[in-house]
Amino acid sequence: MTEAEFIAALRRLPLHPGALGLADDAARLGGFVVTTDTLVEGVHFLPDDPPGDVAWKLVAVSLSDLAGKGAEPEGVLLNYPLSGDAWDRAFVAGLDACLAALDCRLLGGDTVSLPAGAPRVLTVTAFGADAVAPPRSGAKAGDALWVTGTIGDAGAGLAIAQGADGPDALRAAYRRPRPRIAEGRILAPRAHAMMDVSDGLLIDAWRMAAASGLEVTIALDAVPLSAAYRAFAGDDPLPAATAGDDYQLLCALAPDQHASGHAARIGSFAPGHGLVLTRNGNPVALPEKLGFEHRA
Repeated sequence: MTEAEFIAALRRLPLHPGALGLADDAARLGGFVVTTDTLVEGVHFLPDDPPGDVAWKLVAVSLSDLAGKGAEPEGVLLNYPLSGDAWDRAFVAGLDACLAALDCRLLGGDTVSLPAGAPRVLTVTAFGADAVAPPRSGAKAGDALWVTGTIGDAGAGLAIAQGADGPDALRAAYRRPRPRIAEGRILAPRAHAMMDVSDGLLIDAWRMAAASGLEVTIALDAVPLSAAYRAFAGDDPLPAATAGDDYQLLCALAPDQHASGHAARIGSFAPGHGLVLTRNGNPVALPEKLGFEHRA
């Protein structure tokens, strides 16, 4: 079963109205936006990633979903498998640093044990308040597609964490992403649709277009790349656009709206369906994989 097939099966279950048909990145419960994320050792982080960095990433990825709804982080619940004194203590120290840096607080959670040698599985549930909450399904034909920050740094950082020679700044983009809370608060009131980029720019833009019943065109030459990425991986934006873990924000804005200073315009929505890529105005074939998708 693919991730999409499993979610489709879940949609046939009795759903809370706040689940929004399981078609968005977060649920609504009273005045809160609620989201949950799980990191699995060997899938979302490397076995030798520092525990403090794993703690940071665990919290940051959930807060990134809140950012995609224009929400202010209220707090997190932590589900944690005890795995050894030194690792656990280093994890708690990293969690402390992350919560302080991102202005978030711990609400509680659960601790469990795992069989010896089992990969670590860690979960955070995050609550956000005061959300404007544009859905991923709200893009309109004629809207422009914008993205914050730069794309591909975390993908390059993963290669560096796996042993490639490259700068610490890229490795930090992979291990300690920064959720775009401030940008989300600014963009959400104007956005028709918004979501974070977690599995790759192309696949997440395709998901936004599919949820909105539209076609999206992305100009690869407009995709923002950092100087560090270009020095490490070159100027081709396609590998960057299919890499995951960027945790930037994608938003659909009306054509007369601008996000200058907060995001770069990289494409547009039109009637139809699917994803179209261009480079310097010329069509480009889609890659075999648009991004990361969980499979059994």
